[in-house]
Amino acid sequence: MTVAELMVAVVIIGVALVALASAIPLAAYGIQEGNQLSTAIFLANQRMEQARNASWTLGTAPLCADGVDTLGVSASSSSAPAAGAATTFSDESPLAAPYSGYTRTVRISDVSAANCATTAYGLRQVTVTVSYRPMTGVGMAATTTTKSAVVTMYISQR
Repeated sequence: MTVAELMVAVVIIGVALVALASAIPLAAYGIQEGNQLSTAIFLANQRMEQARNASWTLGTAPLCADGVDTLGVSASSSSAPAAGAATTFSDESPLAAPYSGYTRTVRISDVSAANCATTAYGLRQVTVTVSYRPMTGVGMAATTTTKSAVVTMYISQR
């Protein structure tokens, strides 16, 4: 090989390596985004399982108050669910370590108009939202930017 051929080969390889190096931040972003979203879905499913296992039993008519409700219902879309005077699933902002970059909210709403004097069971919609600050291709997103994973399930009285 001549010196000219070697110089051309070095230039071609150099250009290819620079192009390859520019893809590394994009790949790191994709891996980090997948990691954050998987963690958010895990945290949402974890709380959803706790809500699913909460007691919400139908009382006997005409004394409907003897039923057990540890699931609760949210008074509004911005408040945590409560059963009586006790909050059942409080908002977590931020979560405990090692998930300190995540926040979790639970909202529970009545779906049916059934009351405990009927034979029909009630139905509630449980929505768990886990939010986090995403990573971009050049670092962390602005502090005002968040992404969320939302998991929804319907629960009936037992």
